[in-house]
Amino acid sequence: MPEDDPPLTLRDLEAISVSRLRDVGRKRASALTKMEIDSVLDLLQHYPRRYIDRTRQARIAELAPGEEVFVEGSVERSSSRPTRRRQKLVEAVITDGTGRLKLTFFNQPWQEESLRPGRQVVVFGSPKPFRGSLQMTNPVVDLVGDRTGRFFAVYPQSEKASVSTWEIARFVEQALNRCRPRGILDPVPAAVLERFQFVGRHTALDGIHRPEAMRESSEARRRLMFDELLRVQLELVRRKRRLERHTAGLSHAVGGELIDRFLARLPFPLTGAQQRAIDEIADDLAKPHPMHRLMQGDVGAGKTVVALCALLTAVQGRFQGALMAPTEVLAEQHHRTMVSLLGDLSVPDESRLGGERPLRVELLSGSRGAADRRRAAAGLAAGDVDIVVGTHALISEGLEYRALGVVVIDEQHRFGVEQRAVLRDRGPGSVMPDLLVMTATPIPRTAAMTVYGDLDVSVLDELPAGRLPVATSWARGPLEEAQVWEAVRAAASAGRQAYVVCPVIEESEALDVRSVTETHERLTGDGGELAELQVGLLHGRVSPAEKEATMELFRSGALDVLVSTTVIEVGVDVPNATVMVVVDAGRFGIAQLHQLRGRVGRAQHESSCYLVGEAATAEAEARLTAVVASNDGFDLAEADLELRGEGTIMGERQKGRNDLRLASLRRDKEWVAIARGVAIEMLDADPDLEGCPALADEIDLILGDRDAEFLLKS
Repeated sequence: MPEDDPPLTLRDLEAISVSRLRDVGRKRASALTKMEIDSVLDLLQHYPRRYIDRTRQARIAELAPGEEVFVEGSVERSSSRPTRRRQKLVEAVITDGTGRLKLTFFNQPWQEESLRPGRQVVVFGSPKPFRGSLQMTNPVVDLVGDRTGRFFAVYPQSEKASVSTWEIARFVEQALNRCRPRGILDPVPAAVLERFQFVGRHTALDGIHRPEAMRESSEARRRLMFDELLRVQLELVRRKRRLERHTAGLSHAVGGELIDRFLARLPFPLTGAQQRAIDEIADDLAKPHPMHRLMQGDVGAGKTVVALCALLTAVQGRFQGALMAPTEVLAEQHHRTMVSLLGDLSVPDESRLGGERPLRVELLSGSRGAADRRRAAAGLAAGDVDIVVGTHALISEGLEYRALGVVVIDEQHRFGVEQRAVLRDRGPGSVMPDLLVMTATPIPRTAAMTVYGDLDVSVLDELPAGRLPVATSWARGPLEEAQVWEAVRAAASAGRQAYVVCPVIEESEALDVRSVTETHERLTGDGGELAELQVGLLHGRVSPAEKEATMELFRSGALDVLVSTTVIEVGVDVPNATVMVVVDAGRFGIAQLHQLRGRVGRAQHESSCYLVGEAATAEAEARLTAVVASNDGFDLAEADLELRGEGTIMGERQKGRNDLRLASLRRDKEWVAIARGVAIEMLDADPDLEGCPALADEIDLILGDRDAEFLLKS
């Protein structure tokens, strides 16, 4: 290789197939493809999941029962046999020269192939006495081959692909050795590396794959984690600024008479957080580029009032506002809430006698009659409708707006990217309407900075005065569950109402959970716990007309109890409901449980939430314990992040190479903010990264145009 060849870029490494490495023939290449490793870049970004220090391993002769240890040894023998339940039991014996250790594996048939006699393995687990000797049951097994040295990396493996950790280590070592003559380019500015005392890119890749000490792997991870976060933040900030520079928006007149009238008629004072969010949105709306803002607030934090201020700002300037909700139940609820909050508010209009006209708010959804839909559509096209609330019907073919100025999208994660983009493209002429996204699922600050990094964020972190916390308890067994139904009956006799929520519509042999139909029948049948009460049933297979009729009966108080699936999770507002019962609560996530709990406690009445059923897993137990312990959605969002990891928050955004492979939104919180700051500094000085072409190219390669566009649109 010529000495003056430039250092290798990530794009160069992406272009080199793993099949060019020694011992990677067609079969091995195919196996690596199953692990999403096709190029040398994929291989070098397949990072170790842990490391083994041979000086700290246990000797078999010195093992003590119950201690978690790792042991290195050679497989002496292995065999398999079926159990009574027709599962496969694999048994093996390993030796390290000081003694023998038996290993047993239930329902892991591939281990027989892995543990062939003569193979060198490392096992990690807790030995327990069995028939006079120690054995490990279902330990973690890593094939280490003939690896030497006291310290080595263990890689994620794939039983299906039959690629072992020591094979991956061999391929990685070979790739790094072949990169050495040219080196790997470091595209991050030297000043940034110096400020944070980062090691160079090539040193980091060497240090994470073949460290000689634990500190070396930590320094390597720190550097490569920062690279991941910096790329994402540079892309988000760069695209946001491009949107601001190149997209025409509406410069609204803010702080006018209409907003003052609306706020003056509210029956309650604004919270400090609501006022702050209204001011932030007003600042955005006054600017000549489109608003792109996320408003996140806990259940009941008053997002609708803030959204109405944004919509009324558009109306004040003779533009229209649209609020799009994911379900008809939620759209109807928003429409009802808005109409009650707006009342007979009139709009200043100099063209009318008396100088004003009534504000017109319409609901547009699939369940409305054809005549109602035609009337609303005609009003939108003519400009007679000021605010429209609806589902995806708001972007149906042929629906026209005279002058759409502000779009509010509720629970945005339920909408496809294309749906949101179409609504945004409905602005007057080539002007893009302002966009406000609302979510009632609080997101930890660092996660929001990454997932919604291209949106400005307003946080409603105060509840209105008078809102009481919902008393939450967990009913595990039959006796405690009986007390729950007693509480429901007591609430009904006091004139209050209750929800009972189940995870599925019909019974399933695959899932050991109670269905909504079975629960309704059991509670209301002869001798049922709620047989004396008026109990309604609601789920996704009920027709829209039936659903609305049932909801109206519940809202009016004609029903004491509503047995439902999670169709009532968001937006249903019945202030008289004071009890929420979640059946088989262990099947729900933290955010869902918190949303369901938010359906009660919506007035000045004391309210309760009962989580019913055993937890099938340790994670389910941790989720239920967290919900019982806290009413704060932001605390719970942090707990969720700790329990489930950022993949759940990143959602559909985590596809392909834009995954954060090393960076963790929970472990690396401070680095998310640091990367954001560095990205802003770099783009202030160089808006299109013209001075850092290699870094700009990496962003295109790792995030890709399509994925980056997805980030922005979502």
